[in-house]
Amino acid sequence: MSFFHAVAEHGFLQWVLLAGLLAALGSGVVGTLVVLKRVSFMAGGIAHAVLGGMGVAQWLGGSPLTGATIAAVLAALLIGWLTRRGREREDMMIGAIWAVGMAVGILAIARTPGYQSELMSYLLGNLLMVGREQVLAMVVLDAALLLALALLWRPLVAALFDEEFARARGLPVQALQQGLLVMIALAVVVLVQAVGLVLVLALLTLPAATALRLGRGMGAAMGLAVAVAAVEIVAGLALAYEADAPGGAVIVVLAALAYLTTLARRRG
Repeated sequence: MSFFHAVAEHGFLQWVLLAGLLAALGSGVVGTLVVLKRVSFMAGGIAHAVLGGMGVAQWLGGSPLTGATIAAVLAALLIGWLTRRGREREDMMIGAIWAVGMAVGILAIARTPGYQSELMSYLLGNLLMVGREQVLAMVVLDAALLLALALLWRPLVAALFDEEFARARGLPVQALQQGLLVMIALAVVVLVQAVGLVLVLALLTLPAATALRLGRGMGAAMGLAVAVAAVEIVAGLALAYEADAPGGAVIVVLAALAYLTTLARRRG
């Protein structure tokens, strides 16, 4: 309970807790679509391309968060285009984007003078370093996700899970699938600030996978995934605070344990 006492006493921890809840919102909403559509490898490609944007932005003297957003959206657009038009194997091209994004980021970081502590926090995750500016950015990104989902809900669901029906109804299936990738990109930027680039894919998929084993219907599963992610993030922060451990790693371990528990219950 000392963590919650500390939250009540210290303003910066209140920002940290709010950032965790905002990350849970992005994780649950978009993660459910990622798991149902089985596009976690695409999400991984987008996530790891983010390092290139952050590194270049820092090298040019800009905001790593802005660079992360631009890189994530560009990677999503490129992956979507390659999936539709590319003649090479889809998994090979996504793997190449994954690797090149990381390589560009590492090169840019190496060319930037001094120790880049801010970039390291994005890479490994450190919610305790999140402040007012990052939280406001997360609010904007989450709001954009929810607005896009509200506007596109019915056609998006149709396009993702019954393409033939959607095409027969005249829906722009390719554009909607591209929209999903852009939503994944925005969610990745939100989650990078919570658990870091290394662990972002786990938080994007594990809470949603847990919720889908417990809930019925996509809408219900999304709500449950948000709740599951929120509990895991808050509990992970509390445990990390007490044990003086890395918060992102503790959160992901809890998410994995929750998922394994649901698997064991189903099999039992």
